[in-house]
Amino acid sequence: MRATYSKWDGSQTGIDLDAAGLFGEITDDLLYHGDLDAALRRLLHSGFELPDSTTVAGIRELLDRLNRRKREVLSRGDLGGVYSEIAQELQEVIGAERDALQKLLEDAEASGDQRRREIARATTAERSMRLDLLPDDLAGRVKGLQSYEFTSLQAQQRFEELLARLRSQVTSQLFDRMSGALSNADPESLERTRQALDALNRMIEQHLQSGELDPSFEEFMSRFGDMFPGNPGNLEELLDQLAQRMAATQAMIGSMTPEQRAQLQALAEELLGDMDLRWQVDRLAGNLARAVPSASWGRSYGMQGSDPLGFTEAISAMEELGEIDRLEAFLRSASAPGALVEVDLEQAARLLGKDGARSIEQLARLARSLEEAGLIERREGRFELTPKGMRRIGQNALRELFSRLDKDRLGRHADNHLGAGHERTGLCRPYELGDAFNLHLERTVHNAIRRRGGGVPVQLEPGDFEVEQTENLTRSATVLMVDLSLSMPMRDNFLAAKKVAMALHSLISTWYRGDYLGIVGFSEVAREISPSELPEVSWDFVYGTNMQHGFMLARRMLSRQRATRQIIMITDGEPTAHILDSGEVFFNYPPVRQTVDATLTEVLRCTKEGITINTFMLDATPYLQHFVEQMTKLNKGRVFFTTPETLGDYVLVDFINNQRSTRRRSA
Repeated sequence: MRATYSKWDGSQTGIDLDAAGLFGEITDDLLYHGDLDAALRRLLHSGFELPDSTTVAGIRELLDRLNRRKREVLSRGDLGGVYSEIAQELQEVIGAERDALQKLLEDAEASGDQRRREIARATTAERSMRLDLLPDDLAGRVKGLQSYEFTSLQAQQRFEELLARLRSQVTSQLFDRMSGALSNADPESLERTRQALDALNRMIEQHLQSGELDPSFEEFMSRFGDMFPGNPGNLEELLDQLAQRMAATQAMIGSMTPEQRAQLQALAEELLGDMDLRWQVDRLAGNLARAVPSASWGRSYGMQGSDPLGFTEAISAMEELGEIDRLEAFLRSASAPGALVEVDLEQAARLLGKDGARSIEQLARLARSLEEAGLIERREGRFELTPKGMRRIGQNALRELFSRLDKDRLGRHADNHLGAGHERTGLCRPYELGDAFNLHLERTVHNAIRRRGGGVPVQLEPGDFEVEQTENLTRSATVLMVDLSLSMPMRDNFLAAKKVAMALHSLISTWYRGDYLGIVGFSEVAREISPSELPEVSWDFVYGTNMQHGFMLARRMLSRQRATRQIIMITDGEPTAHILDSGEVFFNYPPVRQTVDATLTEVLRCTKEGITINTFMLDATPYLQHFVEQMTKLNKGRVFFTTPETLGDYVLVDFINNQRSTRRRSA
């Protein structure tokens, strides 16, 4: 195998997204809010880091970059330069002509020829008067000079060059190459331009009416394709190119003062000259506005620079500002990562740099990489977790909790006691007197054949016997009661409790597969939560901590289990609600005796059925501590005073230690 290395130039494919790492990025967000789509959107806006420590900028940072780029463009110069540039060049043409007239008169006076003097005086007087009477506006001056008979060939040439350049600039918002044809202004070029405009307008109007194109796009391009830049592949691409250019010119004119705007519009009409040509251009502007409404028509900007901008520079600035506005609007409206595949990465690289374009490309692949990894899937327009994704969230939560624990204090906690149980370990050993006779036939026969060197019949001896080892396992059943009342997120306790629920589910489903875990969420009322619902469970926007209803549901769930049974309750509040005999919910804060008694009655029922209640208190108030003390006297369970930072440590250590002690007692 051969490998070729080259310097990074921004065009090479970057490092693949790490689906597991990305999933870890959204785990906390998903657990806290319970909304996968919202978690993906927030990651989309905040960005993330690749395995090689490269930062992928989020939409918020990209929008900040665009705003900085926009301020930079706006500070480039003053649009008044477009007007003053043309006015200055016209004034220089007039000045050159006046100098020529003065020289004509001086040469005639010096010649001594009276007839020549008279003709020179009459000519210079008449032409000087025409120059004096030229209007102040640009269009009037251009029109007057077009009918003026120049004395100076140099001034005439400069004026003709200026006209050609102005025609090219005025029409450059439509066709880069057609502007060259119009600059010549010969009848043949003008006629071909009219034909191209008419054909294009007919095609747009037919397209807007969903009719058949006449001429077809291919036929049109074969006749007039030399006039168009960009090599558009279809009519939509051509219209988009033309619309962006025309919208930029309109934005430039709209950003000028009223006087400058009026003069440039009049100048454009004068330069186009032909009445039908002007009508075709106006017709095209209207058609493009209808066909490409997204081209940011009617924009205007407040240019803040002091250096005058020429026509070409101003158009370029307007086009760039239009691109910035469109990309900014697109990024703001992107509600899902997949929407970013529509972004033109070449344009993004121009506006945001190569790293910005790469960030957009990586953001666009965000959801797809998680789908390809089998962690999420789209159902009915929304992203949802797959079973693999749910397991991964639990594993992430479990790994995070274990990583904080002292390895000497807590490992995998395997029970090494081997005995006569019913759970096979897959291991064998020679039979010893007193062992349960769980004979492993394959190993036993193999030992006999090897001892005799083969042959039939096979004769067994006691030394050939091997028995299967079994684990002495005792099944346990746990119901986790999680407080979902509004106080949990308000006190920053909800995420820690949710992570414990996910981690405990992952622990039992992977290490203690024979055990049972039920989950109950309680606030104003309690409800059973299935493991598949757990990742998207959020807090309830209601007041009330109904422990009584939670204990009632947990007791009913455990009554169906034949095992060592316990309830683990995580809460940050005292009981403030209970179910009345009528089935209605009674709520009062602070707690009243009636609610406390109803809750303790349910605790007593759990105790009589052999269910242990272990309580983990977050933000324990004196009233909650007093209530829990009463509860533990009845149930003989344990109570832990903890914080969101240590909650997972306490719950997992206690759960695993309880599993080990239960197994030792049953051995």
